[in-house]
Amino acid sequence: MGEAKAQKTEINGWTIRMRQPQGDGPFPVILLLHGWTGDEDAMWVFASRLPQESMLIAPRAPFDAPRGGYGWHPHKAKAWPWVDDFRPAAASLEELFGEANFPLADFSNLCLVGFSQGAALAFSYAMLHPGRIRSLAGLSGFLPDGAGLLAMGQPLLDIPVFMAHGTQDELVPIARARQAQQILQQAGAYVSFCEDEVGHKLSASCFRNLEIFFERV
Repeated sequence: MGEAKAQKTEINGWTIRMRQPQGDGPFPVILLLHGWTGDEDAMWVFASRLPQESMLIAPRAPFDAPRGGYGWHPHKAKAWPWVDDFRPAAASLEELFGEANFPLADFSNLCLVGFSQGAALAFSYAMLHPGRIRSLAGLSGFLPDGAGLLAMGQPLLDIPVFMAHGTQDELVPIARARQAQQILQQAGAYVSFCEDEVGHKLSASCFRNLEIFFERV
């Protein structure tokens, strides 16, 4: 199989950066969800560490952020969003996935990787669409308010989840991430949690653990 190629494209109103392996497919899919004020390029720092045999799809979030960039729900004064705030974006992503838009993608083998607000969307999407994903990674993220109610039906039963968080994170406190870990476990997921003494970013050791996670799943 040849080297994967990256490109930008417009699909159904979405601006997307993607990397498609050489070959006939179908290819497993890793969906990269950027954080608040990010865009389709923000998650590409992870691309070189992700499996080369996977198709990477990094969409630009649909809502303008007040200070530039984009977000996964309209900006609100509330400190933490509700899970319902992410329903429109989750529904739009569900419509985006499909053979017509990505003819070589295998969406039955779908992994979500989200950073910060993108992790909140990834967690929400996974619980709103049970059985849709095969694995999940949330980096410096959180669960939106109200997500605990979704966990009651164990929508993530036996799904492997990787979480990474900095103990010095001032934007998303570590306590919020630990709470998310507990709720995801209640939802039935197998959660691997990596903590390190960094701020709102992924440490080198957790980066390596992310790679190991993908090697295993």
